[in-house]
Amino acid sequence: MNFTLKIWRQKGAKDSGQFVTYPIKDISSDSSFLEMIDILNNQLVEKGEEPIAFDHDCREGICGMCSMYINGHPHGPENLITTCQLHMRSFKDGDSITIEPWRSSAFPVIKDLVVDRSAFDRIIQAGGYVSVNTGNAQDANNIPIPKTDADKAFDAATCIGCGACVAACKNASAMLFTSAKVSQLALLPQGQVEAKARVENMVAQMDKEGFGACTNTGACSAECPKGISIENIARMNREFIKAKLSSENV
Repeated sequence: MNFTLKIWRQKGAKDSGQFVTYPIKDISSDSSFLEMIDILNNQLVEKGEEPIAFDHDCREGICGMCSMYINGHPHGPENLITTCQLHMRSFKDGDSITIEPWRSSAFPVIKDLVVDRSAFDRIIQAGGYVSVNTGNAQDANNIPIPKTDADKAFDAATCIGCGACVAACKNASAMLFTSAKVSQLALLPQGQVEAKARVENMVAQMDKEGFGACTNTGACSAECPKGISIENIARMNREFIKAKLSSENV
């Protein structure tokens, strides 16, 4: 398969970038998207040119590192997969493919397709944890949890923090990510002790990082590779209002 790749190239955070066109030939339809970029990079290195910088780690749809905006979609045209799980058979021979980094002031470009997503780390540090007593592990059934709550908490916990929700949102909102991290703990008994401080601190940090407001269009959930539901945003809003009302009554 032959393709024309239009790839965003940017030397550094303070440099202006531009799209550069690269023709690439004889790519197997079974190659993953990242393997195709690997092949292109090998060709660039052989010609003495700078390879394209992009994030990757597990290449199994777990780590969330492979954040590429492909033909107007975070992670590409397929649903419920990350870029590393995207294969070239999803495109047609001769297609032109535009590849660019996430676009958000909270995710500044480091180089080419690599962005700084440490804003997510700081949101987690603000409250995405529970305090527990150290010692021997407790029995699994020591604190009974209804299966419906456990399932919802697990579904929220599948968020890999890739940032596709931010990339899909016209306001670059991080509401889906933050709400998933709030929900996975708000639904469990272990998360109740710090529930009020958690949601207040994480929302405050999200705003501090410069993410936009929720658009209520649902683009974040539609483009999420793990299918995180916008139900979590509603839950976080309820948790936040409850926390604020509690603070006012103290």
